[in-house]
Amino acid sequence: MTKNILVSVAWPYASGSRHLGHIGGAYLPADIFARYHRIVGNKVLMVSGSDAHGTPITVRADEEGVTPIDIVEKYHKEFLGYWDKLSISWDNYTTTMTENHKEVTHDIFLKLLEKEYIYKAKTLQAYDPSENRFLPDRYVEGKCPKCNYESARGDQCDSCSSTLDPEELIDPKSKISGNKAEFKETEHFFLKLSALGEDLIPWLETKEDWRPHVINWAKSFVKEGLQDRAITRDLDWGIDIPVDDLGDGKKIYVWFEAVIGYLSASIEWSNNDESRNWEDWWKNKDAESYYFIGKDNVPFHSVIWPAILAGYGDLNLPTNVPANQYILIKGEKASASRSVGKSLSEYLEEWEPDAIRYTLASVLPEQADSELSESEMIRRNNEELVATWGNLVQRVFTQIENNIDNINEASDETEVDTTLLKSGEEAFNIVGEHIEKVELKAALQEAMRYVSKVNIYLNETEPWKIIGEDSKRASRILYTSLTAIDACSNLLSPFMPSTSEKVSNAIPKESNNQWSLNSIKIGTQIQTIGHLFKKFD
Repeated sequence: MTKNILVSVAWPYASGSRHLGHIGGAYLPADIFARYHRIVGNKVLMVSGSDAHGTPITVRADEEGVTPIDIVEKYHKEFLGYWDKLSISWDNYTTTMTENHKEVTHDIFLKLLEKEYIYKAKTLQAYDPSENRFLPDRYVEGKCPKCNYESARGDQCDSCSSTLDPEELIDPKSKISGNKAEFKETEHFFLKLSALGEDLIPWLETKEDWRPHVINWAKSFVKEGLQDRAITRDLDWGIDIPVDDLGDGKKIYVWFEAVIGYLSASIEWSNNDESRNWEDWWKNKDAESYYFIGKDNVPFHSVIWPAILAGYGDLNLPTNVPANQYILIKGEKASASRSVGKSLSEYLEEWEPDAIRYTLASVLPEQADSELSESEMIRRNNEELVATWGNLVQRVFTQIENNIDNINEASDETEVDTTLLKSGEEAFNIVGEHIEKVELKAALQEAMRYVSKVNIYLNETEPWKIIGEDSKRASRILYTSLTAIDACSNLLSPFMPSTSEKVSNAIPKESNNQWSLNSIKIGTQIQTIGHLFKKFD
């Protein structure tokens, strides 16, 4: 039965270049998952966009002496280039600057206000007296009160992932001047999480298949008692508040409106074509929704966004939040801002996109932080992609091309041939089950395990040795291998779409099933494709 699958992917701040940690954390896993579901016939809607209103954008604009819109336009364009080169298959990739996003954000705000889940209250906000301005949360840094990390931000600690308010920080300082932050009274709108969280525990109790670090954190966060949080700030960059109760100089804060982007991007996609209906993914109770994020975003996607959805009403809550942990470079979290690891642009200059996708997928930090060094990337490329998969394709293709006139007929299948093809059929089931559970690293391992089985089969049967004396048996071996190679390309296609398509298109088939074995006629002339991957010295 066909399912509707919503794939929602973290919105990157349009404030700087991306690195491998970003890609492996959210964007590649989402694309692998979405590609698989499209292949097996499900209706997929994969959405995200560039976050244009986060304080990292205004910080970067201040540093470069330009406007926030200049920063957004620069990096949004850069991101679009990344997605194209890496074959990230969006249905809609947009920004939070669209009029549509503003309208959807206002709709949710007003509905929650009407239901009394949003209210006004006076609060303290960090203030820099030397700059004569209020400080957004990310303009404040100090020691985390929970883990003592020295560089915690006013909204969150990157070390322990705790959500914070600036006044909780020990010795808070302004990132602008470096001076000690003061706290002045101001009035803002608050989201009444204390009321919205009441129904989340029963819902979370049903999520037995979530990753342990996600579900455990979410349950603990709710059970501790949710605190109401301000959803507006004294800012001049962001979405206007749809009511004028607070006066000028205030905007809706990014943590509230950015998560609404998943819904607004879906509505935008729907509005672009009258044949589409976003409600099929958001209001259909049989639809499934998956949120691909990094672990620093777990609070917002496992608790706060579901609370907003529940408060609004009539919209599906997440089916799963398969948050990844961090990719580490020499023990540190990959970070472009802190110059930990190369930028993605640097890797794309040196590496083939599918090789980047493969090496990242091999170490996805699904349950724990993963270490990734360039030497390990090179090893996997050379030993697994070049020597194992690429060489297998090259050997079989070359043997068939060189002997096509002698292998027009084939002997009957032997047990070893049948066993190899049966293993291929089983591999589709196993890999598919892993992907559906968002166990993507295990899925790739299983696909490559079948590649290894084909190599073993070829090495044991040695068709090149018997072509002269038994061409029919050699023909059977080579075309059994070719059938298995076609299966391998299908199994690997969610992970390496470009090279898999190249292999598949080079093999004429009597059938063209994308997630099962195909029938290949004996004596088929295949296309020359050359080497799939380059070897690093």
